[in-house]
Amino acid sequence: IIVQRLQADVNTEKRLPESAVVQMERPLVRHKQGKKEREMCLKTYITYVILVISEVMEVKISTKGRYALRMMLDLAQHQKEGFVTLKSIAERQNISKKYLEQIVPLLNNAKMLRTNRGYQGGYILAKSPDQYTVGEILYITEGSLAPVACLDDNPNLCERSGECPTLNIWKGLNKVIIDYLNGITLQDILDQNQNQAVNEYYI
Repeated sequence: IIVQRLQADVNTEKRLPESAVVQMERPLVRHKQGKKEREMCLKTYITYVILVISEVMEVKISTKGRYALRMMLDLAQHQKEGFVTLKSIAERQNISKKYLEQIVPLLNNAKMLRTNRGYQGGYILAKSPDQYTVGEILYITEGSLAPVACLDDNPNLCERSGECPTLNIWKGLNKVIIDYLNGITLQDILDQNQNQAVNEYYI
């Protein structure tokens, strides 16, 4: 239903990604799936819903936000190695070290990292991976993830907010985005990738 409504409303110049439509049209839950599989399926479904809406509304996460998330995830993956250098993160993630140097102060100011200077210096997560959500990491770099500008301010400063017939739509969408991103931790991503690797190995 969501796909049909979006396809009906979207301009022909902004076609939905075919991959997203195909994935969303698949059955949401199979009866034989266990609880964890159903939860993962639901999260996948919500991901594609947000993907489609983002494509339609041109809601984009900046490069800085995506790289910050990848950096934090890399640190989570190598947390047992102790302090990790920016150079090693840059090499593994194929990201410019200079770009990472612009992201580090943002994460440091938010107390997301612990820093060790010197010969064996580097960075390490200040908390365990299960205590970081995707949402809080993106908020640091993006400032706001609201789908429309009028939701950036609280209270809403738009002069039409009191009579706007579409405001509740954007508030609802904003809540879906926030709840979804705040519901995923770095540990969740690690576990998902590990499970996927195991399944591919057995296949």
